[in-house]
Amino acid sequence: MTETLILATRGSELALRQAETVRDALATRRREVDIRRVETRGDQIPDELIHRLGRTGAFVRALDEEVLAGDADLAVHSMKDVPTEGGDDLVVAGVPERAASGDVLVHPEGAALADLPSGAVVGTGSLRRTAQIKATRPDLVVEPIRGNVDTRIEKLLAPGLQAEHERRLIASGEDAALTAEEDEETTEDDEETADPDDPEEFDRSVEEWFDSLSDLERSAMERKVEEEYDALVLAEAGLRRSNLLDEVGTTRLSREEFVPAAGQGAIAVTATDDEVVEAVRSAVDHPRTRVAATVERTVLAELNGGCIAPIGVSALVQGEHVHVRVRVLSTDGTEEVSGTRDLPIRSHATAAASFAADLADRGAAELIAEAREEVDADA
Repeated sequence: MTETLILATRGSELALRQAETVRDALATRRREVDIRRVETRGDQIPDELIHRLGRTGAFVRALDEEVLAGDADLAVHSMKDVPTEGGDDLVVAGVPERAASGDVLVHPEGAALADLPSGAVVGTGSLRRTAQIKATRPDLVVEPIRGNVDTRIEKLLAPGLQAEHERRLIASGEDAALTAEEDEETTEDDEETADPDDPEEFDRSVEEWFDSLSDLERSAMERKVEEEYDALVLAEAGLRRSNLLDEVGTTRLSREEFVPAAGQGAIAVTATDDEVVEAVRSAVDHPRTRVAATVERTVLAELNGGCIAPIGVSALVQGEHVHVRVRVLSTDGTEEVSGTRDLPIRSHATAAASFAADLADRGAAELIAEAREEVDADA
């Protein structure tokens, strides 16, 4: 008889793709895996920033409750969303091989961070990224943004595409464009300055131009945007797993300055049943990724940072050691405590806790406490 496992996941495109990789790894001729979509607290409040949704677990708790209640056998999470305190008899049964863990700058023309003009608006929903941007480029304006990966990119692209569409409509002389001109109270002088019939400016018709757009760009054309952004900072893994990395211009950000969040790029599979735990572990667990994620989450737990402080923690297994980089910032990016250390792999968790304690003594604890107070006051 064929066994069927129920896998709980969020319903976003990125979450489903992560779940599908786990499903495909677990499924055999004698075992089927069905995906169950579950709405989480984070999904129910799509416009709220992550650090305002609660201390931890905004995207995790509802999925794990399905497992605890027996309505699902396992749940798939982005590792960075999983609380470090654990509990409820849930086990992180599997940690698949990690995707790229760093951040990228997303810009319509692929500009680098250093190329952005002073005053440019950069969107992010992360306290960590906000502080890191301010520390590196204090002359930039950082504005919050929420939504799934594709939603954020659409918000970035929408104003430019809509303006380009309007220019082409004006050049074509269509009635819709003329109405739009009247609504925008375009002056006669402005109209005289433009040359709408310039064949060198528009060598394709409006329809040909629109047909050349990607599905993502067409969706962006329909989006109403209240806040305009010049660029975004997103996780490379999310873009890659959503098949969006080649849909928009990106540049990788320095991992020394933009130290990733603990667990970024990694997936966690939780379960309770011993047989399910063993099946998941044997099918999907990647030892080096598990070690690196354990080190990062240990540092985060020891610093008591959660999602409410600007903390970057990155670990990389290198032979018999784990190279770890930590950067703790004030929320405005003006103060920091940082450091690197090579930890022995045989005692990586204990050594990570010791490293975190040293950072706390050097002032990281004070920065985190101040960040917590600011978040509480803003809640």
